Amino acid sequence: MKYCKNSKSKNAFSLIEILVATTIIVILASMMLSNIKGGQKQLTLKRSANKIAQDIRRAQEMAMSAKEFNGSVPTGGYGLYFDKVQLGDITYLIFADVNGNKSYDSGEELERISLEKGIKLNTFYMGTSEYTSAYFAFVPPDPQTCINSCTSDSAKIIISITDNPAQTKTIKLNKAGLIEIQ
Repeated sequence: MKYCKNSKSKNAFSLIEILVATTIIVILASMMLSNIKGGQKQLTLKRSANKIAQDIRRAQEMAMSAKEFNGSVPTGGYGLYFDKVQLGDITYLIFADVNGNKSYDSGEELERISLEKGIKLNTFYMGTSEYTSAYFAFVPPDPQTCINSCTSDSAKIIISITDNPAQTKTIKLNKAGLIEIQ
């Protein structure tokens, strides 16, 4: 009878091979998890910019359809009001311009809207000047778009991710009422 010293078959993994494979899987999983979180923040930023643009369009539609507010149609139409000092950097209003001055006054609030968690209002530009507040009114029947009491031809609302202000989205509105998201 012949005896073979190396007759054992090698069907199992060694401890080193298992540790190397596990380490590679952990590294790849952690890289994917960090990318997913960054992608979620970008999606939240994009969704918030679209929500603001949608609310601008909704105020325009309420003005054109002569929607009633407290039993009568507001003479100044409807609009949006942003103020980082008074409302903070995560809230804005839809208002009914009851007195026709093309801006927001106390008692004209229709709805208070908060941005999604992790998103904030960053900067407002009317033309080329920077402001801490902005308001837009849409006056029927034409409709006329008034940016800061009709003193500006265009506006930009810049929103950002709270913990990374360099990641921004810009919502532009011009005097014709056209909305653009960049």
